[in-house]
Amino acid sequence: MSDNKSKFNEEAPKNTMGGKAVKPSAWRKLMAKKWAAPSAFLAAAAIIVTLMWLYGGAGETTDKPASTTVDSTQGVTDEQTLDEPTPSDDEAMIQKSEDETMKWPADKSQLDVLAPFYSSKSSNEDRQAALIEAPNNEIVANMGIDLGKEDKAFDVTAALSGVVTVAEKNPVNGNVVQIKHAGGLVTIYNSLSDVQVTVGQDVKQGDVIAKAGRDELEKDLGVHLHFEVRKDGKAIDPSTLIETASANAQQ
Repeated sequence: MSDNKSKFNEEAPKNTMGGKAVKPSAWRKLMAKKWAAPSAFLAAAAIIVTLMWLYGGAGETTDKPASTTVDSTQGVTDEQTLDEPTPSDDEAMIQKSEDETMKWPADKSQLDVLAPFYSSKSSNEDRQAALIEAPNNEIVANMGIDLGKEDKAFDVTAALSGVVTVAEKNPVNGNVVQIKHAGGLVTIYNSLSDVQVTVGQDVKQGDVIAKAGRDELEKDLGVHLHFEVRKDGKAIDPSTLIETASANAQQ
């Protein structure tokens, strides 16, 4: 009898409350395995990732990535593809000068040529007139044309559209403005007063940039404009350039 009782107790162990313990289910036995929990976690993670991929718009494609230009005051104002860059305003203004004919930066019909451009091909008289005595008593050749009339101020305008690269006070040349144009051209305006432009500013052909003034280098000329044109750093006679451009435009 005692053997049967002992056998019964072994077959039906009691729980902590004195009742019979419930037999574990097959699922609990499976999860009791050491490898079961990690495998189940990985499987669940894979299912979640798959669902996120499906509901996140996978498979939607665009032909080109887009960049968005945002104006802080207007919100989104423009969208363009990355492989189609839009030229900046400065570049556009410089390129615009390619289609323009250079003009005098003042009404030349109302002014006198106070000092011509120095050229080795000019007559001896013109070469002498184009020599300037600097403040240190050095004689220098005039690399531009000086315009003026009866010591009176007049408006100075941009000879071509472009971008202002220099706007400063020079102790010898007075107030100076330089404007960059297409094709390596730069126009230079010295001996100015009342300068109305700043570095980086876009200017259109004919815009007033300053008034004629005085400088130390050519103080004997009184109120005047010293105008230069340079291509790739080399000085060019403005008269020849403007006259040639005007003649070509009329053909």
